Amino acid sequence: MPRLFLHTLFPVAALGLLLTACTAQPPRPAAAAGSPEAAAAPASAVGRYPVANAGQLVVVTASGWDATEGELQRFERDGMSWHRIGVPEAVSLGRSGLAWGQGRHAMPQGDGPIKREGDGRSPAGVFDLPGAFGYGPTGHSLMPYEAMDASDWCIDVDTSPFYNRIIDARQEGEAAVAGSSEPMRLDLHNAGDDRYALGLKVAHNPANVPGLGSCIFMHLWRRPGETTAGCTAMSDSTMLTLLSWLDPQRHPVLVLLPEAEYARLRSAWNLPAVQVSR
Repeated sequence: MPRLFLHTLFPVAALGLLLTACTAQPPRPAAAAGSPEAAAAPASAVGRYPVANAGQLVVVTASGWDATEGELQRFERDGMSWHRIGVPEAVSLGRSGLAWGQGRHAMPQGDGPIKREGDGRSPAGVFDLPGAFGYGPTGHSLMPYEAMDASDWCIDVDTSPFYNRIIDARQEGEAAVAGSSEPMRLDLHNAGDDRYALGLKVAHNPANVPGLGSCIFMHLWRRPGETTAGCTAMSDSTMLTLLSWLDPQRHPVLVLLPEAEYARLRSAWNLPAVQVSR
């Protein structure tokens, strides 16, 4: 049976890892803001108030739509107020920057490209964080965790019925993973590659609409500043701090936006003030 792309966690046994990310197909043009792709509303969208039930926010902001680096900040809600936890941390983003993704938010009107499969952009918006994954057998977090095997793949082929899902080739057959560039045990497929030894799933495109982007993660980077294919990458210490803090009972969500969009939407979405250290 295919596993929904979003829910799981991981142990922290293998640190010193890297991660680059989500899709490796050649770039395709971004969809325009009035196109059918832009009109596809995710089933899990909370619309105008996408952080209404969230008690924890992971906020990533970038200088603009084409920025490939950003800052990660953590917040907890106390009643109606948000309080910063810790200090801002550096992250790397998609090689082409950001684009509006499909998540908890209603698709905003205005500037910015729409996320497409293979465009090299990290999805912008508000997204559930259903869990983590990794190579080890157990997790070091309250979040749900899924240990990956050599037969586990995240399907980034947009013509596949398993698009944007993690499946086990032993159960679905080798033909089901043909053409996918996302083995979840990179170390076993690419001579010791540890990039997916620790990561969080991001609930982008939960309706699995073909072509709107797949296999989006938060993960470890190989080195500071190295871009991804559409994910958010960070140091192992930042990931460990994040995982040890996240609590599924508090409904954590990811908010990823260019700074100008964050400022525009902050009041309407009840977002906290962010610190910009650049």
